[in-house]
Amino acid sequence: MLRIIPSKAAGRLLQRRAARMTEAEAIVRPILDAVRTRGDAALLEYARKFDNLDRKSVAVPQSELDAAAQRLSPSFRNAVKVSAKNVRSYAKLQLPQAKKAVPIPGLELSQIIRPLDSVAAYIPAGRYPLPSTVIMTVVPAQVAGVPNIMVCTPRPVDEILGTAGLLSRWGRLQPALDFNPLKLFQMGGAHAIAAFAFGTRTVPKADRIVGPGNIYVAAAKKLLAGEVGIDFVAGPTEILIIANDANPTWLAADMLAQAEHDTDASAILLTTSKRLATAVAKEVEKQLQTLQTSPTARAAIDKNSAVILVDNDQEALDLSNRFAPEHLSIHDPSLLPGIRHAGSVFVGPFSPEAAGDYASGPNHVLPTSGAARLRGGLSAADYVKVISVQKLSPKALQALTPSITTLARAEGLEAHARSVEVRNA
Repeated sequence: MLRIIPSKAAGRLLQRRAARMTEAEAIVRPILDAVRTRGDAALLEYARKFDNLDRKSVAVPQSELDAAAQRLSPSFRNAVKVSAKNVRSYAKLQLPQAKKAVPIPGLELSQIIRPLDSVAAYIPAGRYPLPSTVIMTVVPAQVAGVPNIMVCTPRPVDEILGTAGLLSRWGRLQPALDFNPLKLFQMGGAHAIAAFAFGTRTVPKADRIVGPGNIYVAAAKKLLAGEVGIDFVAGPTEILIIANDANPTWLAADMLAQAEHDTDASAILLTTSKRLATAVAKEVEKQLQTLQTSPTARAAIDKNSAVILVDNDQEALDLSNRFAPEHLSIHDPSLLPGIRHAGSVFVGPFSPEAAGDYASGPNHVLPTSGAARLRGGLSAADYVKVISVQKLSPKALQALTPSITTLARAEGLEAHARSVEVRNA
């Protein structure tokens, strides 16, 4: 049963349970070391053991992607097209732009934008295969102009292979961009992350690895961050809703949509209305009776979810910002200025979180476990580098010389100072 608790009792609920990260790191560390030292040999061993690999290589030929795309239903192909179009539009909005400034005469400062050479996307396919994550990770990379895009999944169902095939073909149809065919590999877990981090004879090394995964994937990304770029270390998925006057049927549906992801998922409603709290709790029970994913959703609702009664909207905002939720749903648009920390915000009763999961455009790969205090979701900006450029005229260098040499000598770096003065001699 969905709990209804006062805000003063919410502290323990809002303090996320520590993920079993230490245990997971101990499990994945020897896997990472094996792939680092033995390459493809170790990768194939783990892929056969954990991913049921029954082919000679983890590499899936392009012909299989194309064939899977042909087997997709027209409605599914159209759904991919609509989703990719909106994700592409939003990703273009996210890209940093080349800019120039001239703070003093003769000093030209600018920034140039360059894509990463190679990125890898992890596509979960355990309890549920997620072709939508193919769209969310590949399309922004295409928008950024990344020439080499790789995808891995432990269970290559038609929906994942076909979506990759469609996006690969659409990418190659953009003549202004120099894309290579998308590469897909049948592998998952820590060994997949290791393969992308180190590179093997079969799997090219990636500059950055993105995408969600289970705790072992998260542990591998955490251990290898620094050797390879990552997006963030993700924990269990979560939604927080703030609503005082809303349809309880809709709110219950939104909470269950999150709860069905995983038994560790959490769904929290903040409200000033005891009447609404009771109605939502009853509606959750009602909807669970007919939900096919109820075993998973029931566990998440019972263990990690609740309705929290607050005194006013400001208390709700304070709790929300303290929690820094992955998904935040606010039914009153006037609350938006008070939001400081959230992965993605859904405003109004007709903006369900599921829209963002699939087709509205913003990315569904989002920070969890409080990481929304530090950053937003996966962005096209994660696939590029912003490189600073500076050009000084003799006059500009002369004007800056006193500041440069004073600071250099204050730091004891005499050669720095002389490298400037020699040009003014």
